[in-house]
Amino acid sequence: MEYLLNAYDYFRPGGPVMVLLVLISIWMWGLAFERLVAFWEMNHGDVDQREALRLLNRGIVCPGSTGICQRMINGFLKLRTGNGDLDRRILEQQTLRLQPRIRRCLSTIAILAATAPLLGLLGTATGMVATFDIIALFGTGNAKALSGGISQALITTQSGLLVGIPGFFMSRILTRRAHAIERRLAETVIALKREL
Repeated sequence: MEYLLNAYDYFRPGGPVMVLLVLISIWMWGLAFERLVAFWEMNHGDVDQREALRLLNRGIVCPGSTGICQRMINGFLKLRTGNGDLDRRILEQQTLRLQPRIRRCLSTIAILAATAPLLGLLGTATGMVATFDIIALFGTGNAKALSGGISQALITTQSGLLVGIPGFFMSRILTRRAHAIERRLAETVIALKREL
């Protein structure tokens, strides 16, 4: 409970901008965690190229598999016709169907990471406006009155950077993992097309 009170005392001077920064942070890290779990499922227990060729030749469907290549093979085997050209197109269609699952929410995470420092800058601007309003009313002799606006300016800037910088790094890590999964899926599809 004391931790929540301390957090509230820290965030309170930041004003409404801090509420937006907290919401953006929760949203961004929730999406990032979901992507980490999804990528783990796409890699965990997935088949390599040799195993994919064996499953293709035997026509084995493995229900309940979460691996990305295994899902692609399962979808292909359910629609397979025996015609080489048509089967290659079905294989490509299955790959195109899975790609949005890989890239889902990555651009949203990047946008939220980029938005956080901008919101911090907005808080800086509103804090400085409040400081100048106090200077206009009371002059520069009242240091306590000036500190409220300066505190708002500094806390929002700091919080925006604390949300944005790690979010940007997480966005890059997730994008690299997505590229690796897409590359593995493409290599498996090429090997399967040769077999057809």
